[in-house]
Amino acid sequence: MQLSSILCRAQEAHHHAVARATTLDNVRKVANVAAAAWAKEGVAAGLRENRKLSSKGFAEAHLLPKEPPAADHRGRSENPDRGHADPG
Repeated sequence: MQLSSILCRAQEAHHHAVARATTLDNVRKVANVAAAAWAKEGVAAGLRENRKLSSKGFAEAHLLPKEPPAADHRGRSENPDRGHADPG
């Protein structure tokens, strides 16, 4: 299971609140360590989510409509006068 960056930020904030609210040093230390771990995981989750969004956009790029082929191919001809002559 991959954690979302929103969940990680919420857990980080929760552990910071626990660290601020406690009077026990060992609880404060553990809460600060947990907050730091959630912060690190939040950064990784954010990068993972950004990669997923950019790869999704790249994968869908081939679904965009392409320019229709030009009906008049004279512009690509080696002889641009071809087809311009009056047949009459």
